Amino acid sequence: MQTTDSRTREAEIEAIKKVVADVQHTQQNELPDEFVSLFREDAIWTTAHGRRLIGRDAISEFTHQVLPGAMTGSTATYEVEHVLFIRPEVAAVKVRQRYLTLDGEPMPGDSEGSPLYVMAKEGGQWRLVAGQNTLVREP
Repeated sequence: MQTTDSRTREAEIEAIKKVVADVQHTQQNELPDEFVSLFREDAIWTTAHGRRLIGRDAISEFTHQVLPGAMTGSTATYEVEHVLFIRPEVAAVKVRQRYLTLDGEPMPGDSEGSPLYVMAKEGGQWRLVAGQNTLVREP
């Protein structure tokens, strides 16, 4: 029999997965405002190419520059691989990001990213607080 704590934990993981699914949706559909709304005001974000962005305004400015048109020749999927609860309302979330052609085939070359998101639950909603994306290089 499941305990209340394990049901609560599963519900929180599902809520976190929903935020990651929203990241995927906003990226695939090039929705910069909706993407930025997933972040806390004081969030920090590091792109796969090392660009450091501090605060939602900086994240918004960057996203509005790069996202429109970014999905014309490719797309990406996001899959939660692991959730580590640091506290009940703070989680480290390991994500597998796959870069695909519009036909769903892996992109040639670097076709995977390995984001780590730190998320916090505030006012009943999980938000991105910090993110670090890293390209996966195969040997």
